Amino acid sequence: MEERETPDGPGGPQGLISASFNQDTTSLSVGTKSGYRLFSVTSVDKMDCIHEGAECPDVYIVERLFSSSLVAVVSLSMPRRMNVYHFKRGTEICNYSYSNNILSVRLNRQRLVVCLEESVYIHNIKDMKLLKTLLNTPHNPSGLCALSVNHGNSYLAYPGSQTIGEIMVYDTNNLSKVTMIPAHDSPLAALTFNASGTKLASASERGTVIRVFTIPEGQRLFEFRRGMKRYVSISSLSFSSDAQFLCASSNTETVHIFKLEQHSPSRDGESPTWGAYVGKMFTAASTYLPSQVSDMMHQDRAFATVRLNMFGLKNVCALSTVQKLPRLLVASSDGHLYIYNIDPQDGGECVLVRKHRLFEGDEAPQEAQQEEKESEDGRSLPPGPSYAATVSLPSTAPSSTTLTGYSEDGGAEKGDVIPEHEFAEGPVCLDDENEFPPVSKQTN
Repeated sequence: MEERETPDGPGGPQGLISASFNQDTTSLSVGTKSGYRLFSVTSVDKMDCIHEGAECPDVYIVERLFSSSLVAVVSLSMPRRMNVYHFKRGTEICNYSYSNNILSVRLNRQRLVVCLEESVYIHNIKDMKLLKTLLNTPHNPSGLCALSVNHGNSYLAYPGSQTIGEIMVYDTNNLSKVTMIPAHDSPLAALTFNASGTKLASASERGTVIRVFTIPEGQRLFEFRRGMKRYVSISSLSFSSDAQFLCASSNTETVHIFKLEQHSPSRDGESPTWGAYVGKMFTAASTYLPSQVSDMMHQDRAFATVRLNMFGLKNVCALSTVQKLPRLLVASSDGHLYIYNIDPQDGGECVLVRKHRLFEGDEAPQEAQQEEKESEDGRSLPPGPSYAATVSLPSTAPSSTTLTGYSEDGGAEKGDVIPEHEFAEGPVCLDDENEFPPVSKQTN
């Protein structure tokens, strides 16, 4: 759920560099030339700016952990360094420096994953300890990876090959490989898990077919055809929270929404229709045709579509329930957030209901409204500092340590180096929702 390129290169309209939704699609994070912004997307009619950070310029990665105060930020000025901030207190929790440019960062309530071109780093988000380094991963110049937002099924997916669309699925809780999925003939372009971490959707660089697999088994569940006329670049995939729908956006003017439903066979005694007869004929014929033709006959088409008023611009899409109705959110590199209504029964063409500028007004952050949103479930906020509010800056300069890298086997890899990292002294507590007990960091 992330896009980085803009039509004018780094810093398109109003300095927009990147955009990404948080794990439950309640917040939009935007990287800019001057820093980053966090917006609330829980309302159709207004989009409040929760926070505007200026700790570092030219931010091309900004990832927020659900509705907490934790954000991971990477700047073009220091592309090998990740800073983790508690934005409400205005403090830095920690920072890590890596041996190469950081291409993507993924978070859930258990793990923080950093993806480089040929390596992946897995951190424990409770104390930011580095748990595992996956070295010599297949060449991954875009930093493509997906992390399940369900920390109970904390699976990581990343390319298993540079030349074909193989998906490596890795268990970040048990720190072990799960399975390799032969998903596509062409290299991968997009990956996403559903909210429970039991389904994984993928698209290749051709962009014509989208497939959905069971996790951890890796069995193919669904296959959708986005189009046949041209190859496109899929920029994002996103499941709805109930995994009944899947949306895909690309560099074309169309966003496709697919419905994940199994087609049950006709009941005995049901009067046959012309459509049913033709369907049976095609099914029978498919057994005698080449596999490419047979696969095409079993692929489902889009349930709903959106026609954007732009072409060739990168964007990121997400399916969300906003004010109790299903919506499609599209954050575009033209500097706007588009909100569409979806008809969950009949599908068809989605209707644009709101268009928000990401840089309009420069209003002050609406922290009070954000606090109300976090407590709208009826629970009172704790009177003292929250789990996240216990972060404190060190009184002295934090120590830096360079550690030996670890291979897939867990042993030391001679000559390989994992990040130089700096730890804050004292307790590090990262989540505003009081899910974790306080954890004290240990300096190496």
